[in-house]
Parts: sequence; C-alpha cells; structure tokens
Amino acid sequence: MELAKYKACICEGSAEAAIIDILVDNDLLIFTREEMLDESVIRCRNAKRFEERYLRKGFTDQISVIRILDSRREDFHLSKAYEHKIDVINVITAPEIEMLIIHNEGVYDRFKRSGKKPSEFCKTELRIHDVKSYDFVKGYFNDPQTLVKAIKEYRRTANIPKGEYSLSDLLK
Repeated sequence: MELAKYKACICEGSAEAAIIDILVDNDLLIFTREEMLDESVIRCRNAKRFEERYLRKGFTDQISVIRILDSRREDFHLSKAYEHKIDVINVITAPEIEMLIIHNEGVYDRFKRSGKKPSEFCKTELRIHDVKSYDFVKGYFNDPQTLVKAIKEYRRTANIPKGEYSLSDLLK
C-alpha cells in the first residue's frame, strides 16, 4: 500500500476510531499521528463535507484518504477538483471488530459452531454488550500487542476478498 505524505484517517464508528488511536499512539501503523490531518481520526463519512472541512485548506501535496469502514457499498465521491489529489483507500472491517474480540478470547471454534453473527455471539456468549463503544475497545485492548495479535489472527482466518484491505494491511 503506497501512501501520500498526508493522510486523512476516516473511521466510520467509534470502535474503529479506538483501534486506530491505540495503534497510532503505540507506533504500530505504517503512518504516524503527525502525518494525519488534524493529527486525529476524522469522523466524517460524507465526501462533500470532508472536502469542505479539510480539502479547502489549500493543500498542494497529494493526500491519502484511509477510510476504515464496515460496509463495502458505501460511496465516497469527491468532486473533480480534488480527484487527482486524493487517493482513497478503503479498509473494510466487516465484521472485524467483533471478530477481534472473539479471537482474543480464544473462542473462534466455538463461534464457528454457534452459527451466530459475531455481534450476537459477543452479546450472548461473551456477555459483552458495548463491543462497538470507544471506551470499551480502548479499555479492552489496553495492551496494544494483544490488539495486534488479534488483528493478525483475524487476517489468518478471514476470507478477505482479493484486492481488499483490512486492518492488518495498516500494521508496520
């Protein structure tokens, strides 16, 4: 993955934002917080609003927009004025966030046998109801190496379509 000098890291949800914050604050990503626009995760899913808020600042350099989202069908169309300056990279996390917890808990085989969706399994079997909240994810993965291990294990077991990026592609 080739990234431009400046990066806009857009996270769809708060769990994704917590994961990126943990990884970037522990120097585990292929980019640093200093390279990120506003040096923080951006929570703006709309391309037009993103343009208005961030691209009208007169950037002369190329920008990589790294979108962390759980939907493969969400569009992000920039206007023609910015198309040539922006490289959009989608990092798909469906259903990765819950799967990170399932892997970390060591219950992947039990999950597979259950026939449940990852979110439902986390609620009913692991009794974790706030799996998507920023504070829960930040506290649960307070050891960044635990998070990295779960991301790598997810990558090993997941059927990620060819050409699609996952969180593991952002790791150093």
